[in-house]
Amino acid sequence: MQALRKTRAAVGLELVDIPTPVPVSDEETLVRVRVAGICGSDLHVDEWHASYEFMAPGLPVTIGHEFVGVPQSGPFAGRRVVVRPSVTCGACAACRAGDFDACTQRSGIGMTRDGAFAQWVRVPLRNCVKVPDGVSDELASLAEPLSIAMQALRSAGEVRGRRVLVMGPGTIGQGIALLARRAGASQVVVTGRDDAARFEVLARMGFDALADVATRSLADATALYRDGAMFDIVFEATGVPETITQALEVLRHNGAVIVTGIHARALRLDLTGMVRKQQQLRGSFRPPESAWPEALALIDEMKDCIGPMISHVLPLDEAQQGFSLAHRKAASKVLLRPWGLYE
Repeated sequence: MQALRKTRAAVGLELVDIPTPVPVSDEETLVRVRVAGICGSDLHVDEWHASYEFMAPGLPVTIGHEFVGVPQSGPFAGRRVVVRPSVTCGACAACRAGDFDACTQRSGIGMTRDGAFAQWVRVPLRNCVKVPDGVSDELASLAEPLSIAMQALRSAGEVRGRRVLVMGPGTIGQGIALLARRAGASQVVVTGRDDAARFEVLARMGFDALADVATRSLADATALYRDGAMFDIVFEATGVPETITQALEVLRHNGAVIVTGIHARALRLDLTGMVRKQQQLRGSFRPPESAWPEALALIDEMKDCIGPMISHVLPLDEAQQGFSLAHRKAASKVLLRPWGLYE
């Protein structure tokens, strides 16, 4: 079968032929991949950012972790599922106690074990989550990024009536903006840098407070929407560490910056101003396993609004074109179909 792989610890990905995987125990199943999304993490892996060097010992590896497929065995055999990409070890103290969210020895589908940019992928049965009948493959593939957005909202706490800034108009940022609006935020402003295509998607989703920081500081770019006030909550979804310093400049006293991006380099931060303003910096990453059915239910509820997030669907053999579109920010969410567009 064809698979898009990271074959060496350097820039680039390769589309190669590899054997079809085989489950290694009764606790695993083989999933026939229907559609898989290109994530910001996949772009970082392609460029080989320092924050992904943890993958090096396990190379080569097939990437891709946002996907919908059909298991060949188990309770959901023959039915569509999304798959949680974080695989618990089953052996640490937390796993033995049944507290899988606290597992300390995880592996990652599409990172440290083979992923879904292929026709078939081997996954644990317990990671499969059934897709509601009314949700398309394309929309269901957004369950993973939407679950990340959900976790960011949880990390922020109360959003109702708050002024919210979302930095980064990619899929995670779009999801955060959507959920913040749904949660009753009094204002949602989204910023980007030369992000016309993704701003167009946000406009189709009903957002009009969009600010480009390509030629202006964050403070200047958002001044029109702040009217002299500061934001209560800032969500960072850029993966650019310097934006956090800029975020603190437009954050009110006692406000919070929620960091969701994975950064390729360290941040040099002057803590004095943050301490004096009693501002908070919070990291947000993996949601609990229980969030996945909720994410699919939200997609079902908001599918008409979420639809514009998907801009391109390409066959797997055009993966390099899809990555080019995503790298150039000429697309919103790019999906790949391993079996072609007309399976």
